[in-house]
Amino acid sequence: MRIVSKEELDTRRKVERGTKQQLETVQEIIRLVKQEGDSALRTLTSKFDGADLQNFEVSGKEMAAAQTRVDQTVIHALTKAASRIRQFHERQRQQSWFITEADGTILGQKVLPLERVGVYVPGGKAAYPSSVLMNVIPAKVAGVEEVIMVTPPLPGGDVYAPTLAAARIAGVDRVYKVGGAQAIAALAYGTESIPRVDKIVGPGNIYVALAKQAVFGQVDIDSIAGPSEIVVIADASADPVHVAADLLSQAEHDSRASAVCITPSRILAGQVAEEVAVQCARLPRRKIAEASLENYGAICVVKDLDEAFSVANRLAPEHLELMVSDPWKWLAEVKHAGAVFLGMHSPEAVGDYWAGPNHVLPTSGTARFFSPLNIDHFVKKTSIIFYSEDALQRDGENVIAMAEAEGLTAHAESVRVRLNKKRAGE
Repeated sequence: MRIVSKEELDTRRKVERGTKQQLETVQEIIRLVKQEGDSALRTLTSKFDGADLQNFEVSGKEMAAAQTRVDQTVIHALTKAASRIRQFHERQRQQSWFITEADGTILGQKVLPLERVGVYVPGGKAAYPSSVLMNVIPAKVAGVEEVIMVTPPLPGGDVYAPTLAAARIAGVDRVYKVGGAQAIAALAYGTESIPRVDKIVGPGNIYVALAKQAVFGQVDIDSIAGPSEIVVIADASADPVHVAADLLSQAEHDSRASAVCITPSRILAGQVAEEVAVQCARLPRRKIAEASLENYGAICVVKDLDEAFSVANRLAPEHLELMVSDPWKWLAEVKHAGAVFLGMHSPEAVGDYWAGPNHVLPTSGTARFFSPLNIDHFVKKTSIIFYSEDALQRDGENVIAMAEAEGLTAHAESVRVRLNKKRAGE
């Protein structure tokens, strides 16, 4: 793992936008699904997933059978994790509110859940039951009426059993065996068997990301997610074994994942580099981790912790670990991060699976302006305005003045006719 200075550290990772060929492929897939519906889905599922399906929906019998095929230790862990995730997100609920002014004017905001949400769950190189929990439970807590899940089938037509078990635990209403850009198109426009949704959330490959980008506006989406990232700020008190393990926990995700350690200790930097090499050699996903570390991994040596936080804020990472002797003291220096893990006993993996906060986080520096997935992603807010006659008489001339300044005379007249009617009756 390279040891670099802050000047050598690449602090600008670009969001992948896809090649021209990938964009054209996605556009063609969307066109086919819009025109041919289920017929296109069957053709594309056979082509890309090697599964010949007549019916896409997972039956209740299949859901129940999947749960029996999963080790009960995993079922227990998923159930307990679901409870913790639910409890955390229940604290985010917002209520509708109204204020009444002295003249009778009533202003307010009505908070309503979305009616139907689509959740995409990957099923290719890796399957993530934890992502089912993280995407579905906030929607359910928000009050979404119907959650539709789509996930690619295995070549024989089945779905990865832990994914279905997680769906059942999270409360998914319907599951469909379809993946890729074609699944996103089906959710956005609807087919004979898959209903159209209001919003699509969940991670996927570049084709899924490009498809979500293409249908945005037809439906809402959560974000265009990039490769996973971790930054570990460590001082001399940090255990290099722990630092290395946490860096590798992200590097094993994807060959394009980013793992960076920032430290003022050159001794620790050397120890971490050695430990990464030792631990990486033992990983089943060693080749993926090695490619990630070669292209996007680094240990950055800085002069002090103040500089370390300055560099980290420029990176605005998805995950930020503070492996320093007094992490709470330094939390105030964090300006941009998707999630912050404080202290020696808070590895990023705890947040991925168990702690409760959402693991769907902003990537590629977008933590500068995006937030983790939360209840607000699954509700919409409607403004409520009631004006009394006295209130309109009081404010009407000001409204007219602003409307006429913008050249919108009909706006002004809609107020003026009410003021004139009142005055004519006086």
